[in-house]
Amino acid sequence: MPPTILHQFWAFIEDTQTTTLLNLDDATLVGWLIGQFQRRTVLNTEETQNLNTYISGRLPLIRELAEERSPA
Repeated sequence: MPPTILHQFWAFIEDTQTTTLLNLDDATLVGWLIGQFQRRTVLNTEETQNLNTYISGRLPLIRELAEERSPA
């Protein structure tokens, strides 16, 4: 995956509401993230598949970051 896409993805995660990242189940969250990210960035089929795999492997990190940003 190109570094520019990864950078854009993590910036997108930082901009995403924590409630969304914490309240959706895994499959729904992956689908939602890909759909929303594709609205901002044009991805080809291979990049979309790679992003799906990438997100799936990093859901615990995504949720942990969201928990850290979440108000107590």
